[in-house]
Amino acid sequence: MTVEGSTDASITPPPLTWEAIDWPRVRQGVRRLQMRIAKATQAGQPRKAQALQWVLTHSRSAKLLAVHRVTTNRGAKTPGVDNVIWRTDRQKLQASLNLKRHGYRPRPLRRHYIPKPNGKLRPLSIPTLHDRAMQALYALALAPIAETLADRYSYGFREGRRCADALEQCFTILSQRTCAQWILEGDIRACFDEIDHPWLLQQVPTDKQLLRAWLKAGYWEKEQLFPTAKGTPQGGLISPLLANLALDGMERAVQAVAKAGDKVNFVRYADDFVVTGANPQLLEQKVKPALTAFLQQRGLELSEQKTVLTHIQTGFNFLGHTVRKYGEKLLITPAKSKVQSLRDKISRLIQSAAAFTQEALIRQLMSYVNSGAGPLDDTPANPKPGRNSNTSRRADRHGPLAYESSRTRARAACSNSTGWPALPSNAISKSAGRPTPTTHTTPNTSRSAAVSRGACVENRRRNRRWHSAQPVCIPTVARLLPVAVRLHRLERLEPYEGKLSSTVLRGGRAGNSPPLLDLLGVSCVAENEFEKMLRNLRLSINNDP
Repeated sequence: MTVEGSTDASITPPPLTWEAIDWPRVRQGVRRLQMRIAKATQAGQPRKAQALQWVLTHSRSAKLLAVHRVTTNRGAKTPGVDNVIWRTDRQKLQASLNLKRHGYRPRPLRRHYIPKPNGKLRPLSIPTLHDRAMQALYALALAPIAETLADRYSYGFREGRRCADALEQCFTILSQRTCAQWILEGDIRACFDEIDHPWLLQQVPTDKQLLRAWLKAGYWEKEQLFPTAKGTPQGGLISPLLANLALDGMERAVQAVAKAGDKVNFVRYADDFVVTGANPQLLEQKVKPALTAFLQQRGLELSEQKTVLTHIQTGFNFLGHTVRKYGEKLLITPAKSKVQSLRDKISRLIQSAAAFTQEALIRQLMSYVNSGAGPLDDTPANPKPGRNSNTSRRADRHGPLAYESSRTRARAACSNSTGWPALPSNAISKSAGRPTPTTHTTPNTSRSAAVSRGACVENRRRNRRWHSAQPVCIPTVARLLPVAVRLHRLERLEPYEGKLSSTVLRGGRAGNSPPLLDLLGVSCVAENEFEKMLRNLRLSINNDP
């Protein structure tokens, strides 16, 4: 079958260097082909979609994008069994030219174990960089079909969706007065490790030979090769896509056994899901057997330990948050265990930072805040979304969750010329006691070379005049950690002759280094308020056991 009007990027000359690649144009060409694949799938033309998949996997743009993905994610420096890492631009460009279907054979996976919260170990199977790039290439062609066939309220491992969207959907279906009162918390036991290979080979619309080779590659552990008879490797780039394809259809299976008035709703994030119902008998006698039969065809089963029935007044944990209704008001708050875990991590970091400079400590704290405190702030706590003026749908097209997220990322002050980072901060008014959005922003001089030193000084003056009438700003990390975030001992140390390892003890704050609280974002505190806060922090530290 021929495809007219093909947008195969391989007809264009290859780039001479990696830096010369026009990435917006590359992404645009790949996106155009993906849209055509999705339209062919919607029109019920599988042969045309298959032909377009072949065009995409053989295009130069898709190969460049696949290599770019595996060399820019967090696992870019983790090798496979061949101990090969693509570091230089020349290696990356050559790797994109080596992504060929003919003669390709995947290598075994490298087995690695990471601890789980319950004390057990989770096995990770790490492919080589070449195998990861091939999986990323074919994932680009498979993603449009997976998105077209996906459940409406599935949020895990999907482009443009996140945990906060799943929590917002939970808020939508449980916040009304007449909503369902019973919830079935579901979890699939060892989802990635138990998916049936014959079902994947029969149902997944991709290259069957490549898919079989990836599934049967085996893993290398303790100088011995072990076969893989079932499951998809946790660590492969295409594994989340295969898991979603296997679980898509759960929502239709649940709705098939429900009728009008049962108040059945379904929300899924990866292998965690919740189902609402009007009464516990409906969930236990109809919904649960339907889910069991659906999963059994794919070699999966529900986890009896984590699949429980809960009343909305009792509350349940979902995606690190506690969803509970108090009377007629639904609150979604960070789970206590997650908050305590975040506090413990930052407390250990501060205690072990005796030799850190202030800049190094703040950068470490930023990584913890962005990974832990950021998602904790994306939680709706209003009775109804859109009714409150602070969470109006007009503020952001994605609703109150995205509005909260953008608010927490607001910057209140310009970073100084030394390049010190500015932490995200929430302005907490003394009278209201709740976060207030900060709308005034100033350029970051450490990132913009075009802004002169005089312009930055003028920005600081403007900030000082504007902040004089603003409420006290408490940074996110200080708000979450009233005890762990203390006056760092390095606040009384200053670098000596530019040597970070040599310090001199001074009676007061170092003159050439900004105070820790200013670096944390408390730059809009008036002078008297700052001294009062500093005094209170010292008293709390001295009184803390």
